[in-house]
Amino acid sequence: MKKYLQIRKTWFAERLFYFPIFIFHVSYFLFFSSCSIQKSVVVSKQNTIEAAARALTGNPQLSTANIGICIYDVSSKKYLYDHNGDKYFIPASNTKIATCYAAMKYLGDSLKGIKYSINRDTVFIEPTGDPTFLHPDFKNQPVYDFLEKYSYVKIINPSFTETYFGKGWSWDDYPYNYAAERSNLPVYGNLITISMADNRIKFQPGNFDFEIKANANLDSGFDFEKKFYENKILVTGGDNQSFQIPFTPYLNDIINILHDTLHNTITAEADNVSHPDAVIYSQPTDSVLKKMMYRSDNFYAEQCLLMVSNELLGFMNDEKIIDTFLHSDFENLPQKPRWVDGCGLSRYDLFTPQDLVWILDKIQTGFSWDRITGIFPSAGEGTLSGYYKNFHGNIFAKSGSLSNNIALSGYIITQKNKTLIFSVMVGNHMDNAADVRKSIETFLISVIENN
Repeated sequence: MKKYLQIRKTWFAERLFYFPIFIFHVSYFLFFSSCSIQKSVVVSKQNTIEAAARALTGNPQLSTANIGICIYDVSSKKYLYDHNGDKYFIPASNTKIATCYAAMKYLGDSLKGIKYSINRDTVFIEPTGDPTFLHPDFKNQPVYDFLEKYSYVKIINPSFTETYFGKGWSWDDYPYNYAAERSNLPVYGNLITISMADNRIKFQPGNFDFEIKANANLDSGFDFEKKFYENKILVTGGDNQSFQIPFTPYLNDIINILHDTLHNTITAEADNVSHPDAVIYSQPTDSVLKKMMYRSDNFYAEQCLLMVSNELLGFMNDEKIIDTFLHSDFENLPQKPRWVDGCGLSRYDLFTPQDLVWILDKIQTGFSWDRITGIFPSAGEGTLSGYYKNFHGNIFAKSGSLSNNIALSGYIITQKNKTLIFSVMVGNHMDNAADVRKSIETFLISVIENN
């Protein structure tokens, strides 16, 4: 019995000696197993995005195009996917994202419609670049209501030193409403609206010269001819019932329009150096930015950037305000862009996907989510109309399109409630633009559903 107990004691002691070693091996196995599982989860996420991206980058119809993709995780502050993210692309209307940031930060809650001072029955006004004055988008017109009270309106410091067209715009866009010309005192969106009813042509504003071509048949509608930088319109036969044509905002034409609209005496004083301090505010800033982003309004974008320039520099100049931004708010951009206008009509504009993600990240850290989602369109809205069905609230983005170039950048809320920032840019494609947008849609829906 003693011998048996001794054997049991020895056996137990030996097992006790090896027990810590056994525990160590089990712990070691479990630890690295858990690490390998975690690693596989990360790889799985990456593979999910990469697989979806390969379907886009490997699309045979885009084989000759250049494609850049960035997917950025806001919480981890890391790229989940980056393909050619540091390469330059023509951003088209994605340029408006940079302009939107500038306006959100520096134009305040409401736009400054005019600056003014009063001397008896004369009001002296200084233009601010406000694009909403007499614009049909806005029924409420505080500046108009203010000015009509005075018999005499004198425009001070009226000269506009910028060009009416932005740098790098296509000159043959001049007859189309998406290329409305810029000015320091816009009226009616710097557009002539021509409409037809009962075989009669109507103009608004109505003080421009027009002529109906001899023997023009207007039974089915009208068409028009307008020379570059000339505000005389020749109406011909066609099939349009309504059309908007940009006019060149020469000062004399602006004065005539204001006289016809306000029914008071309008004059201009070119060399006045005084700057009135009183302000009439026009429209809520975000109401303008929402229209700018929803319908990709180039005129609003251009004027907003000029207004920011006027606010920060005291004068309106794209080049100067853009240079100011690139050395202040945007000095830490991943790649220095070539940024030349406010709207993206210029083919000189060059941004990278990483740049756009960086600006969008700056927007989401600087402003409330409610404000952002009130400005950026979601699925089925604005230029996203017809896309991302059933994903309203999962994507807020700005589209961009110039011939052979497509871009889409914005925010994604995934099915797992992750906030991601993305930019997809396709340059020099030869495919149908709608097909390119559908390919991008397929990719981004996969990102939404699987992350």
